[in-house]
Amino acid sequence: MFEKVEPAPPDPILGLTETFRDDPRPEKINLTVGVYKDDQGRTPILDVVREAEVRLAETVTSKAYAPISGEPAYVAAVQDLLLADGAALAAARAEDRAVTVDTAGGTGALRVAGELVRSTAPDTTVWLSDPTWENHTAVFRASGLATSTYPYLDRSTGRLAFAAMYEAFEKLGQGDVVLLHGCCHNPTGVDPTSDQWEHIAALLGDQGIVPLVDFAYQGLGRGLAEDAESLVVLARHCPEMIISSSFSKNFGLYNERVGALTLVCRDAGTAGAALSRVKAIIRTLWSNPPTHGAEIVATVLTDPTLRARWEDEVAAMRDRIRSMRRLFVDTLAAKGVTRDLDYLVAQNGIFGFSGLGADDARRLRDAFAVYVLDSGRINVAGMTPDNMDRLTDAVAAVWVS
Repeated sequence: MFEKVEPAPPDPILGLTETFRDDPRPEKINLTVGVYKDDQGRTPILDVVREAEVRLAETVTSKAYAPISGEPAYVAAVQDLLLADGAALAAARAEDRAVTVDTAGGTGALRVAGELVRSTAPDTTVWLSDPTWENHTAVFRASGLATSTYPYLDRSTGRLAFAAMYEAFEKLGQGDVVLLHGCCHNPTGVDPTSDQWEHIAALLGDQGIVPLVDFAYQGLGRGLAEDAESLVVLARHCPEMIISSSFSKNFGLYNERVGALTLVCRDAGTAGAALSRVKAIIRTLWSNPPTHGAEIVATVLTDPTLRARWEDEVAAMRDRIRSMRRLFVDTLAAKGVTRDLDYLVAQNGIFGFSGLGADDARRLRDAFAVYVLDSGRINVAGMTPDNMDRLTDAVAAVWVS
């Protein structure tokens, strides 16, 4: 059966990580994979996660299957976090127009969303930002949907190409799906302003376009509530919305695969029907969700003391990322790089658009053991005070030479 199987091309991110692991140079630096790292270059376990796991070890009495949609405590905690602000979101919850299911990470949520859209409107095109996370195209095509792109980044300035993006949205038709990054855009770190979100949401609502919000970094941009501003604004203008969320980054639960899919619908009847369809899709994928990570999240978010401590830990991560952005730009300037890099400081979240080209990225890897994606995306959280000097020496050598 498998004699004619062609090997798949390496994943553009994970494949490069394997190359990094095989690199024997001890001074190597990895700025590719999107995981948070502390000042020692480690991906830490949050203190509140450790405490929640201790509590669970002492209190959990069964490992029986969870409901297909997830444990009710987790589902409610997700909605409390995502839909806490704004009259439109509050109304969606009160009127039972918002439904949430536990998914295998944010990627699982996106795949289920793709399957739902295909089963309902198979001719739908999912519009993705240019650039976007490399896996977005693969996930939706695997669901049987067509994808296309809309302008997003002005590469000459490192800023949002808002006018071009808005013009592209004006040409879309009713029923199209536009994937938006709710905050901390991956891979650029470039987010719309509050005013731009208002214009985007109003246009999508007028055009009858469904926003699908990839919301994987809440709290790591400007703050938990501030990062959810996009959801609040979109809900005011769009009667339907799909939200894929994840706790990999803001809880550090990467290997637990904790995510959620939330649908905001026009009425309770539609929401109930959509939920039944989503559960049928999940039944054919993973049947029932893993519960350990979800139980950790629910334990923390429903305990006021743990919730406050978690918010402090998220704020500390956010502040460290911002300090590394500033240090990176300032150190490059001190080493003779004269180009304007203020766009890097203005970006949000783990990732940043560096302005490095594919040739620059290859030279950094080959000559300096500094691993950056060919797109120029860098993981700012991979920078540390200890590796900053060597990192900026390498970037300066590439840019100045």
